[in-house]
Amino acid sequence: MFVGECIVAKKLGEDPELLQAIVSNDDNLSYCSIISVYDGTDEALTALTDDGVDELRQMLAHARRTADEWNDFLEAFVDGEELIARIKAKSPR
Repeated sequence: MFVGECIVAKKLGEDPELLQAIVSNDDNLSYCSIISVYDGTDEALTALTDDGVDELRQMLAHARRTADEWNDFLEAFVDGEELIARIKAKSPR
């Protein structure tokens, strides 16, 4: 889970699970776009910087240029056929 997941999803008009799938691998965004937030326990939460949100927005816009690019993007970034099918069912913006 990343901090503000629902806020970022709402801001970008995206499915929170799609964003979680992308952000779960810190190699998907530039260095320092995804940070770990420690709350004093052994657990850390993942957060996006403002630059990370902008990069994510641009990444998704680029992926949606064509239906083929969108499908390729989902196959590359999202694990789980059920989630991919649900996201594909929504028309690309």
